[in-house]
Formats: sequence, C-alpha cells, structure tokens
Amino acid sequence: MAAGLANSLTAEGGDAFAAMPGAQRAAALLLMLGEAEGAPIWQMLEEDEVKKVSHAMVQLGTLEVATVERLIIEFVTKLSNSGGISSNFERTEALLLKIFPSDQVSLIMAEIKGASGKRVWASIAQVDPEILASFLRNEYPQTVAVVLSRVRADYAAKVLTILPEEFAIDVLNRMLRMETVQKEALRHIEETLRVEFVSTIAQTQRRDAHEMMADVFNAFDRQTEGRFLAALDQANRGAAKRIRELMFTFEDLLKLDPGSVQTLMQRIDGATLCLALKGANEPTRAFFMRQMSTRAAKNLTDEMASLGPVRLKEVDEAQTKMTEIAKDLAEKGEIMIAKNSAEEELVY
Repeated sequence: MAAGLANSLTAEGGDAFAAMPGAQRAAALLLMLGEAEGAPIWQMLEEDEVKKVSHAMVQLGTLEVATVERLIIEFVTKLSNSGGISSNFERTEALLLKIFPSDQVSLIMAEIKGASGKRVWASIAQVDPEILASFLRNEYPQTVAVVLSRVRADYAAKVLTILPEEFAIDVLNRMLRMETVQKEALRHIEETLRVEFVSTIAQTQRRDAHEMMADVFNAFDRQTEGRFLAALDQANRGAAKRIRELMFTFEDLLKLDPGSVQTLMQRIDGATLCLALKGANEPTRAFFMRQMSTRAAKNLTDEMASLGPVRLKEVDEAQTKMTEIAKDLAEKGEIMIAKNSAEEELVY
C-alpha cells in the first residue's frame, strides 16, 4: 500500500514538479517553513536572491498536494545523499578562463572580490564579540588591528575589552599608527576570515535540514503527516527515520516530569486541554489527570463526556497547540523535555 502511494505521488506530482524552476521550488519550501523557521534562510540570501525568490513566490499560485509532496521528498533526499562540493576564488577563476576571454574574467573576478570583501565584514559584525575575540587572540597583532579597523567602533571596543590587556594595547597602538593597507594584503586577510572564520561560524550555526523538516511535519495535521511520511519512507527511509526522531509530538509530552506537566497545564486553557485529551488514549489521559486534584480530574472527565463526538481535525489542533506551548516553555527553560531516552534530556 505504501509503495503504491509513493508511486502515485510520483506520477501525480511529477509533471508539475519537473516544470518548476529552481526559484519556485525555493519559494515553495520557504512558504512551508513559514516566518520563524524560514527567517535564518532568508537572512543568508543575497539581495538579488531575495528579489528572485520573492518574485517566484508571488507567481507561485496554488500547488497541488502531490507537487508539494514531491518537493519535500526531493529536498530531503538530496540533502541526505549530498556529499557536498567545494570551490574557491582560484578554482572559479580557472574555470571561467576556460570559457571566457581573460579580460572579461578579470572584470568578473574583480567585482566578486569587492562584493566578497563586503560580505565578510558584514558577516563579522553579526558574530558575538566573544567568538571573534577568541579567534583573533591567536592572530598577529597587526592582523587584528586591520580587522578591528574595518568593523564598527562599538563592536571593535567590545572585542578589545575581551582580549588580553597587553595584547589589546599592542593592537591599539598598531591601529593608531596604521596607514593605508595594501589591497593584496587586505584581500588575503578577507579570504582568511572568510575561509577560517565566517564559513566555520555559518556551518556551526546552520540548522540541520532534517530539523527544519521535522518542524514542518509537526505543523501538518495527522493524516497529511502520515501520508507524507509514508511516501518519504519509500523514497528515502533514512531521512524519514531521522525526521521521526526529531519530531516533537503530543506523545512526547508523556516524557515530562510531574513539575513540568503542572507548569504546562497552567498555561493551557480548559477547552484546549479537554479537546486534546478527548482524542487521546486512556494512558495519556491518566498521565495528565494524575497531576490534577480528584475534583478537577472528575470535572474534566465530565466535560469530555459532554462534548459528544468531535472532529479529528479539532483534536489535532488542540494537541498541536499543547505541543507548541510545551516547546515554547522548554525554549524559555521553564520545563524540560526528554527525547528518546531518560538519559538524554534536552533543554530547548
């Protein structure tokens, strides 16, 4: 059945998916991620890329479910199987020289040098001063002087106060005596910062794609989530397994300690709790009711009985709301959530 579903998805969404340009695929993925999850990706795009993706987003229109499913499966599969590629200024220049006249390549690379340098300094200004100071303390004072002379004065001041005092004074003196830095020397410093510092920081701060997709799956209703995961199982079982491990579901609330459960229940309105537990199994209901007084538990039981039949969609929405509130509390450090084993506690 699952294999048939996957084949059906491939057939239904294949034509529309194949016809989608890269910008439209990116736009669709960013729409699915939403404002909060997509923000880090938007911030990494260049201005022209933002315009291109935004234009594609405006023209996207309505996508069929099968096309969206193909898009998700293709995205996760490529990221899971990717071994990555690497390049640098010299390799790019060598490649272009095989294609274009040397004078044209010189103009292109000169423009890239200037743009790349601006991006390096802009990126550095976004890094915690503690991190930059830790990196610079191993560099020559003259190099540090050049770097700090290129960033904002308030940012340079923060870095200098973190550096060892004797080292910082040496850097200050060099900044006072500094004259115009040769272009080649500045380019070398910019390249070193880009390769050894900025790119490393970006990699450590870049969010795992499976984590992003786990959040997307968390936002699906139960039926859509099951359909997508079944299709992904056929296309990339490893990626599907990883996403399942990272997903935070209503069932994960059963891993909360008693104090965290009480904190969570204080933040949830009675109607949401009633609907969420109405669609839960008996052990889950018992888990939450153990944290209530006998009278409160009885009142909740009576309220659930008085609801009569409720739509599965309403139950899903209530349970999703509870998990979102729990995640928000965990991020603030007000509750602790254990994932996968009692020994592996994570504070979100």
